[in-house]
Amino acid sequence: MNQPFQENRSSFSDATEIDCDVLVIGGGPAGCWAALEAAGAGATVVLVDKGYCGSSGATASAGTQIWYVPPDADEREAAMASREAMGGYLSERSWMVPVLDKTYESVNRLADWGYPFPVDEKGEQQRISVQGPEYMRLMRRKVKNAGITILDHHPATQLLTDGGTVVGATGLRRQEGGHWTVHSGAVVLATGGCAFMSKALGCDVLTGDGYLMGAEAGAELSGMEFSSAYAISPTFASITKTALYRFAQFYRRDHSLIEGAGSARGRSIIARVLLTEPVYARLDLAETDEVKAILRRAQPNFFVPFDRRGINPFTDFFEVKLRLEGTVRGTGGLRLTGLDCATTVPGLYAAGDNATREPICGGFTGGGSHNAAWAISTGSFAGASAASFALGKTATADVTQRQSASAISTSSVDPQAIIKAVQEEVFPLDVNYFRTHAVLSAALERLNRLWNSISSATVTDESQALQLRQAQAMTATARFMYRAALSRTESRGMHRREDFPKQDPAQHHRLVVSGLDTITVRRETIDPGVYREAAE
Repeated sequence: MNQPFQENRSSFSDATEIDCDVLVIGGGPAGCWAALEAAGAGATVVLVDKGYCGSSGATASAGTQIWYVPPDADEREAAMASREAMGGYLSERSWMVPVLDKTYESVNRLADWGYPFPVDEKGEQQRISVQGPEYMRLMRRKVKNAGITILDHHPATQLLTDGGTVVGATGLRRQEGGHWTVHSGAVVLATGGCAFMSKALGCDVLTGDGYLMGAEAGAELSGMEFSSAYAISPTFASITKTALYRFAQFYRRDHSLIEGAGSARGRSIIARVLLTEPVYARLDLAETDEVKAILRRAQPNFFVPFDRRGINPFTDFFEVKLRLEGTVRGTGGLRLTGLDCATTVPGLYAAGDNATREPICGGFTGGGSHNAAWAISTGSFAGASAASFALGKTATADVTQRQSASAISTSSVDPQAIIKAVQEEVFPLDVNYFRTHAVLSAALERLNRLWNSISSATVTDESQALQLRQAQAMTATARFMYRAALSRTESRGMHRREDFPKQDPAQHHRLVVSGLDTITVRRETIDPGVYREAAE
């Protein structure tokens, strides 16, 4: 039987040290499912979160669809085929099948735990969506009841290694001050994607931290060119629930209709118009009171900013923008070596938005439904695999701290200035949405210079340490994105090259990036046979 975790605090109470089997970094859906699966396998588990597990992150702030498909052959076939062409045929059935299986099983567990799924007129539960606040409150309660230690407001900043194996992490105690260290047999990175502090709903904590920590440890990333995900949003609010814009039409300032504009296939038209003039929307395709009531019930948070301003989005014009969601809605992330969700570094696993979703989405966003299923399934796979790895290890004592980007003090910098500089490179539509070699090259050159100036920087005020780390993570993420985007000389999925507007059959491969000071790119063929089975 596993021994309970041990906690030690220094005599000055400025540090916390804990020993456990599995450390989960991130308290969103993927992190919670990982923690539960690891604990269920007999591991002692610690979960650390930058914010508050259960209320921070993209899912907790609003509702989301789920890729929940009953095990009917025809339904499963249709579900898997639906996104393959849009994703440039970079997805794999060998991943889709187990993800659908695990999602179906896990969502049914949610129902058994008492999640209040809505029922239809026949009294049958509709398990294809969840409301984020209720979902995450339930997940936090299940995690706590499983005996898992939750450390809220404890962002991780760097990983610990032992002979090339990841054996824990260190980080900051945001409320108490000081630092923490967790020694573990394995680590699951579930810190989410990177939205570059674009003010997209729930994305304030999603700054690419896991990408940077993984890259520092030697992990590879894949699909980072598929990171130009922009969500339609009112200019006056952060709500980015794009699904409701299926009921919208889009207009110019004079209220003339923008032909072809839409939330799905017509978003590029919106983007092009936004380069020269404002765009307005109205949910005027929701033509009946019944449909309007359904939309309000399905996405109540969407309507809050409108109601506060006295705007009726069904009848009134309101200005919209495209707000960058980066890899939160894109597909790039840490490369997984198999269905066990292991990275290329022993002892390090990745789940949810921290891991590339190419295996089920290819090069196009899966939207909320696929992303939710990916968080559930990869969280479960990673947690079980990390527990198996940790419980099968022989303890060693030669633990070293992996050198992080901010561990050496050479100069003092302003984190806010760094963040602004990165945003100026990734937000503009004529840089990141409509891509060209010249524009990407110039942006990457500036980002490389920025990285060289901050990679070993520090801050004079300890309270800014987290901001600096986030700024470094966003800089690294932007460089991964543009290095991969330059290497894919075609348009595929959400990656649009104005100078290479067509899909090139010769580039039916994945692009894997690695390194920090020097980023390398290699091609990876898509072969379902290379993936190992998920841990039981």
